[in-house]
Amino acid sequence: MSHSILQTNPGAGYFAHKAEIDAAVMRALESRWYILGKEVTAFEQEFAAYLGASHAVGVASGTDAIQLALRAAGVGPGDLVFTVSHTASATATAIVQAGATPVFVDIDPSTYTMDPEKLDEAIRGSTGGKPRAIMPVHLYGQPAAMTCIQAIADHHGLIVIEDCAQCHGATLNGKMTGTLGRISAFSFYPTKNLGALGDGGAVVTNDPELAEQVRLHREYGWKERYNSSFVGMNSRLDEVQAAILRTKLVYLDADNAARRAVADRYNRGLANSGAGLPTVSEGAFHVYHQYVIQVDRRDELKERLRGEQIGTLIHYPVPVHQQPAFAPFTTNPLTATEQAAARILSLPMYPELPLEEADRVAGRTAANLAELSA
Repeated sequence: MSHSILQTNPGAGYFAHKAEIDAAVMRALESRWYILGKEVTAFEQEFAAYLGASHAVGVASGTDAIQLALRAAGVGPGDLVFTVSHTASATATAIVQAGATPVFVDIDPSTYTMDPEKLDEAIRGSTGGKPRAIMPVHLYGQPAAMTCIQAIADHHGLIVIEDCAQCHGATLNGKMTGTLGRISAFSFYPTKNLGALGDGGAVVTNDPELAEQVRLHREYGWKERYNSSFVGMNSRLDEVQAAILRTKLVYLDADNAARRAVADRYNRGLANSGAGLPTVSEGAFHVYHQYVIQVDRRDELKERLRGEQIGTLIHYPVPVHQQPAFAPFTTNPLTATEQAAARILSLPMYPELPLEEADRVAGRTAANLAELSA
């Protein structure tokens, strides 16, 4: 039998650049400075430059990055934050941790990102708090409809905070995601397009005052050491992870090109399979954090592929608004979200996936779909 194909494989990213990553880790360890030192400062500068932003602030995780972005923007108790339910629960978790209330907005079924028309309806119909922020999620590597979303935000006087956990290197009309709103949050979880070998995150903005607030909030509210001006958090990117991220940032564009090559093989191999394939928004550069198809009899297909040692996952099987922790916050019909959750399947996707294996995945997926529909 053919060997297994993993759905994602962060270990492959390590071994692809092992010597450089090992040297970076040793450099950080031998510096004898392990928190908020030269590696973090250098990575912040390099990541901001890559995005074309003025400031990047390294933090402990993507979830913390969202919460810190909200806090820096003054979003808290009594405030409504409009976001999507078709996302990782971390998005809503961070909103609640900041003291604000998430209001879930339905998605565009073709892109899986926030539907601007539904957003405007949700804002106009909102109750129980003050609308303060919009948090679009650039899901699966696809930029959200930021031009429309920003226009709606401007009309209602709201701040846009981008959730960029899955879109490192994606662009919309030539501009990097993470620089399209007022402030943005990135995750460097190991499976991300730019992944550490542990947890990590960053907040990005062109606003120096917001950046300074993030820096204060990430370390206890200290303006001077051991003297808190307000109650902040402990959320610091460590030197080892920063050193690893500096090494991997150099290869991000090449890695994204490799992801796009895999996606192209899937597009060709599944063109006549009957599966719903990813679409790319006009003006968008998709970086395929995930390659997600929609199919009938999804669970049966997943099991058939598992039996052929092809790994798949569902991102995400239970919409956030249907999870017990967030059910109290549901206020809007989310028809497209619920329909997508029942039909989506993420095929193997990582930069080191050989193209012949991508062809195998596409071929076996198409064959199984044909058998299931016969």
